[in-house]
Amino acid sequence: MCSVQRTQQTKTVNSQQLIVQPVGIIRTPYHEKQHAPRQPGVDKVTTVGTIELFPDKNFDQALEYLDGFERIWIISWFHQNKDWKPKVLPPRSGRTKRGVFATRSPHRPNPIGLSLCRLLDVKGRIIRVENPDLLDGTPVLDIKPYIPYAEAFPESEIGWLTGIEQQDDTPYSVRVAPLATEQAQWLESTFDIHLIDRAVDILSFDPHPHSYRRIMKHDQGGFVMAIKSWRVVYSINGMSVTVHEIRSGYPAEVIGLLDSASQPLHDQQAHIAFHLRWKTSS
Repeated sequence: MCSVQRTQQTKTVNSQQLIVQPVGIIRTPYHEKQHAPRQPGVDKVTTVGTIELFPDKNFDQALEYLDGFERIWIISWFHQNKDWKPKVLPPRSGRTKRGVFATRSPHRPNPIGLSLCRLLDVKGRIIRVENPDLLDGTPVLDIKPYIPYAEAFPESEIGWLTGIEQQDDTPYSVRVAPLATEQAQWLESTFDIHLIDRAVDILSFDPHPHSYRRIMKHDQGGFVMAIKSWRVVYSINGMSVTVHEIRSGYPAEVIGLLDSASQPLHDQQAHIAFHLRWKTSS
């Protein structure tokens, strides 16, 4: 093929728009990005996700014989991701940005996800899987069986992760003080807001301020990390981190000025109740 033909063919491919139709959605316990695990199975508790395939597409027939496999690949669409960057900062990358194609970051040119989950059962158009890492309502594009002899290569090189794999996976130890524990348990039981596990996960890798993390020095000493509209106050002593307390990201006076016409704040009712319970937090 001559160079002119190759150039024309390349232009055609580059300008081609692909249309993708989801086959269903997945239901999981995770409703916000910071709650979902980085990979399937890394959560400390076992969770169950339910894939609901759409009706009137003969998908119940397409699922025949799938229940004989132990694990399945779930190809999904990260519907809440609106942009991407060519270089990202993975959680285990320290302070070195990596090319997005060398990572499993969900922020990609095409936000396609690939999750390997244990298959629990198949009933009609409903598939239950163990320990999914996807947000509730994520569109599912396809499902494929996991075939160990064709897809498992445990001796494969792992690039920039090689040195990290040989190090302590979580170099910093994190202790949660009684006040922070009480506040976190109250937020979980009262408003189903989970902060501490996410905070510990981040701080155990690198608790220091960084341009890609919402961490800054606290004006009263120590550090404060923002998780959505909440603040986690902590200190660092060598390789040990102590989480002292949780605070609302909204000052009490802002909460007090809210009225029925105001734009709703993130976790608004939780912040109002939090200020009433812990009046010194701000």
